[in-house]
Amino acid sequence: MSAVLVHTRAMTMRHIRELLRQPWFVAIMLVQPMIWLLLFGALFKRVVDIPGFGGEYIDFLTPGIVVMTALFSAGWIGMGVIEDLNRGVMDRFLVSPVSRTSLIAGRLGQLAIAIVIQSLVVLGIGTAVGASFAGGAAGMAVLIGASILLACAVGALSIGLALVARQEETLIGAVQLVVLPLTFLSAGLMKQDLAPGWVQDVARYNPVNWAIEAGRGALGGDVDWSLVGSRVGFLTLLAIACVWLSTRAFRSYQRSV
Repeated sequence: MSAVLVHTRAMTMRHIRELLRQPWFVAIMLVQPMIWLLLFGALFKRVVDIPGFGGEYIDFLTPGIVVMTALFSAGWIGMGVIEDLNRGVMDRFLVSPVSRTSLIAGRLGQLAIAIVIQSLVVLGIGTAVGASFAGGAAGMAVLIGASILLACAVGALSIGLALVARQEETLIGAVQLVVLPLTFLSAGLMKQDLAPGWVQDVARYNPVNWAIEAGRGALGGDVDWSLVGSRVGFLTLLAIACVWLSTRAFRSYQRSV
């Protein structure tokens, strides 16, 4: 096994142990998406009465909540980087033989594991309250995979911004500026066909919408695999580009210390 993979596994386990030392935070991570699912499901359940919507709203909403959960979790991952910077942990890693790639990949690995757990919780709760997914386990796997790709892209950008800005206030402002508009400019809560025309135009280029379309399409009864595959492909390319930008930000930070 290469040194990069060994170091990435070690860094991933480090971040998982950090997370497990905060049981209340773990509880919030699991409870928050459940609240979103049940709250939005109750608040908007009558939208199925709108002509052209059709189906059960819980079936429609559950994939959207899975993707929203991944998006919000990824946006805040840079906060841990800023904490390491302020405590001098990052500088100690830089004088050690640890792979520089693993310092980014380890955080994304911990993020991916957290998203798998959160997604399974949301899907389980959705099923318990009446959601049905014709795509079965394969569709769920596609949904979770698309959510992880989206999270890796957003998480890498969060890490990169943390390394460049090095201020919690800047990261908080940037996350709130980007995450909420991306959520509401997607088909997470409402069918895209029923949204205003300009929202539909923006949604075509919204990576959050790509993940939702891929997951929701894979969970349906008649799967359009060309649509699912194209959206997963877009997300993969985006994740690669964002990780590259994050590594560039890391190199910039190295040169500044």
